[in-house]
Amino acid sequence: MVHDLYVLMITAGIVSLIFKLLKQPVVLGYIVAGVLVGPYVLGDSWVSADNVKVWGDIGVLFVLFCIGLEFRIKNLISSGKVAAIGALTIIGGMMLFGFGVGKWAEMDMMNALFLAGMLCMSSTTIVMKAVDEAGLGKARFVKGATSILIVEDVVAVVLMVLLSSIAIKHQFDGQELVHKVLVLAITLVAWFVCGILIIPTLLRKVKPYLNDETLIILALGLCLGMVLTAEEAGFSGALGAFVMGSILAETIESHRIEHLMTPLKNVFAAIFFVSVGMMINPSNLVEYWPSILITCLVIIIGMIVFGTLGCWWGGETMKDAMQTGFSFVQIGEFSFIIAGLGNSLGVLHPALYPIIVASSVVTTFLTPYIMKAAEPCYNALYKHAPATVKAKMDKREQEVALMEEQTKEPKAPSSGTRNPSRIKKAISHTIVTKRLVNLFMENMSANDKEEKL
Repeated sequence: MVHDLYVLMITAGIVSLIFKLLKQPVVLGYIVAGVLVGPYVLGDSWVSADNVKVWGDIGVLFVLFCIGLEFRIKNLISSGKVAAIGALTIIGGMMLFGFGVGKWAEMDMMNALFLAGMLCMSSTTIVMKAVDEAGLGKARFVKGATSILIVEDVVAVVLMVLLSSIAIKHQFDGQELVHKVLVLAITLVAWFVCGILIIPTLLRKVKPYLNDETLIILALGLCLGMVLTAEEAGFSGALGAFVMGSILAETIESHRIEHLMTPLKNVFAAIFFVSVGMMINPSNLVEYWPSILITCLVIIIGMIVFGTLGCWWGGETMKDAMQTGFSFVQIGEFSFIIAGLGNSLGVLHPALYPIIVASSVVTTFLTPYIMKAAEPCYNALYKHAPATVKAKMDKREQEVALMEEQTKEPKAPSSGTRNPSRIKKAISHTIVTKRLVNLFMENMSANDKEEKL
């Protein structure tokens, strides 16, 4: 295992350094390093693909945990319209597009459905890494894009239940789907409510005794505990990691935890992208290149079109909508999970899995370059758009700018207490419930108060 890690790290370090000198995204260097050390180039005896996969899976958990640390629940609520409409437009549009391409390729219904499911999920890990490398972490579109990716991950759980039901029973079981959605919704609410009631209060109580070492160990323990809880509940461990990150983001220690997690996140994220590169078989690129090319075009064109439309319909400016759509032009973790599900159920054609893996690697490789094309494409669209369309784009820009100004303006004390008061009265008049609501509101705003001080 030490030998595997040495080969992986030294290869990834050298290749990524070369890419950095060539002014290319480092994530592409990691993928190329994965191809070089993978079993299809140097053989199984050089590096154990199983060991690297385990480290890569851990990397996904840590990356999503850190994404959760940067994402506030209030951001998801504030961008709820964009998240809901954007995610549903992308998932619905890409599933129809993918199913149509599958039927055009003369696939049976099950393979066409699984292909549609694999093509409708962008990779949260890849998108966020590409955004960070491009220096766009503070860009306006990132909040809405992250919200859409979260909703997609949640919908992916439901989608897997639906595909499993159809594959096993050869019919749609609406009752099972409704039950799974209800369980997921109740579980998420319980996690967030209990977490925000307990964890921020606990951290404030023990803050004087928390040094960096203790804090990072405690944070990782909470993260892995939520991962196990999510898996026991039948959901993705990655979803559990993100949820715990979001809960800790509401604490006074969120920025400190994020700072301590950054080196660990970078190391395991590199391993994850190397593991993605190791899955690519160069011979498959030659054998299935027409199918891979078509799949990549479907992903890129579909994500740009449906991502842009969904964000525009959700209320974003055209520029932000296009930046979001252009950043979603890849498939990732959940696509592999859905492909693995199809394999385990025995319904997936043997050629489909390598095509999906190769398409994922190719689109991941192209993502940074396509993201850079978003702004020039927007400028060209604005320049050549009809006057009526240009007027709508200008109006939306003014509306979004006005909303941003309003959110920055300080609110009167009375307006800040009116709504919570109504919520408390509507929930219950008991002393216990009022105390819980007060504690919940206090913990939700604790981090903001700390930052102001």
